[in-house]
Amino acid sequence: NFLTCGSKVIGARYYNLENFEVENPSPADLDGHGTHTSSTAAGIAVKDASLYGIAQGTARGGVPSARIAMYKVCWGSGCSDMDLLAAFDDAISDGVDIISVSIGGASRSFFQDPIAIGSFHSMKKGILTSCSAGNNGPYPGSVENVAPWIMTIAATSIDRQFTTAVKLGNGMKATGISINTFSPKKETYPLIDGARASNSSGDHYGNISACDYGTLSMDKVKGKLVYCLGSNGQDYTIKELHGAGVITSLDAPTDTAYPTVIPGTSVQLKDGYRIDVYINSTRNPRAVIYKTRTTYMSAPSVASFSSRGPQLINLNILKPDIAAPGLGILAAYSKLATVTGDPNDSRYSPFNIISGTSMSCPHAAAAAAYVKTFHPDWSPAAIKSALMTTATTIKIKDVDAELGSGSGQINPLKAVHPGLVYDIPMSSYIRFLCKEGYNSTTISLLIGGKKKYRCSNFQPAQGTDGLNYPSMHAQLKSAESNISAVFYRTLTNVGYGNNSVYKATVTSPKDLSIKIVPNSLKFKRPHQKQSFKVFVEGGSMQNGTRILSALLEWSDSKHIVRSPIIIYNSSQ
Repeated sequence: NFLTCGSKVIGARYYNLENFEVENPSPADLDGHGTHTSSTAAGIAVKDASLYGIAQGTARGGVPSARIAMYKVCWGSGCSDMDLLAAFDDAISDGVDIISVSIGGASRSFFQDPIAIGSFHSMKKGILTSCSAGNNGPYPGSVENVAPWIMTIAATSIDRQFTTAVKLGNGMKATGISINTFSPKKETYPLIDGARASNSSGDHYGNISACDYGTLSMDKVKGKLVYCLGSNGQDYTIKELHGAGVITSLDAPTDTAYPTVIPGTSVQLKDGYRIDVYINSTRNPRAVIYKTRTTYMSAPSVASFSSRGPQLINLNILKPDIAAPGLGILAAYSKLATVTGDPNDSRYSPFNIISGTSMSCPHAAAAAAYVKTFHPDWSPAAIKSALMTTATTIKIKDVDAELGSGSGQINPLKAVHPGLVYDIPMSSYIRFLCKEGYNSTTISLLIGGKKKYRCSNFQPAQGTDGLNYPSMHAQLKSAESNISAVFYRTLTNVGYGNNSVYKATVTSPKDLSIKIVPNSLKFKRPHQKQSFKVFVEGGSMQNGTRILSALLEWSDSKHIVRSPIIIYNSSQ
């Protein structure tokens, strides 16, 4: 099950230990996902990269000098726990430096979660694991891969979006969101809506205006553009009916552009209403859909699909940890997969544009690898801390604040010189697990090996969260509860100078009282540790407030070490 590939991909393995029936039992990437994510992490620079001319430019991975070892554990039937654990074991044995896992699932207890178990084993060997936060946003509590030794990555936008314009026969123009690689072959096409294209037999179930499958007549759709109200993803249905293209409209604005199998775009509902009025106003409605263009947009913001906290397993650890680009990412793609994944799609491209936390995960993994090249002796927790405490605060915030973005957007250049880090040895994770209620049996199952770990042999973990984490978070179970939390923290000096003095600054809303003790830390030598406490007090959150967000900054005038402080009212 091992394949030697070349100087960039130095090896690839596949796993099917449960003997599922699979289409091609090999490491070959049949759907493009693995190629896209691995090239994002470590692809070499390629000039004039694009998807049929869209997003043209030089594409390169985060660490183009790095080499890639690939471990294929997912098939059409899913990803088995056994295969995931086997892949982790092999990756650790192979001596990899960073592991990137763009895989997720519903949160489970750590000793039942193969990614939590595998990443714990990798952490023991000095290997940081980067994982996607999940694509179930914007719903609260949807974040995945929440073990504190994992670096959990949210997805953010970059400063470009993919817009696809529509022009009607009366001259009206509207701009939608999609990835449409097709240029029009005619000046205009006949235009019809779902209601007028309905299957006259009435032998159907579904919403006709939304163009639900089985509701439309091929005779009425063939050769025409079809407008579908309040729906998305109907390009497959319209293609099957030999339509020329599709215009859809959604109730809420969308930030995610998807490739369409025929010319298509998704417009806002107000523009969809104008299109519908035009169709009703003339006997011969016509329109044209233009090829997608790349346009500028303000960034970064958290992608709508990116899963949000608070997490559901260890309630006082903030997840996701950090954010990275995951919206509309151009990267390499497998030649064995079509652009859309539809076997009837005739388009094959060496590059594709995909969105997801699967895309943000390798961005962060690359940033971690970059930091590790400067500090090969740093622990996984130190690397993760450096990325979190130097992250750029998300300026375009939504109602979820740090529950969507964690500590902010990765800034690899600053992470190389963080000044101070929050380090976490394995013994601290064991103390944390004991505080969380795991017993000796489950802890031993998680850690593996013959040694038995007993909570009675460790000092109890202190504070609200019980871990030296770079962020600080507390969940209130009742709106009537007063806010009262204390966080015990230790910082390690990784700066080059001696005799540095860091002073604490807190930015907080009026509803929170935050005290840092002591509020000044002096480091006389490298690797010296200094401890402090953070006391957070406040009244109850009965006024409907769900999130209170504050920020702690330690600064010596050369470095700024940032930690978000988040109080979440889970009863709202």
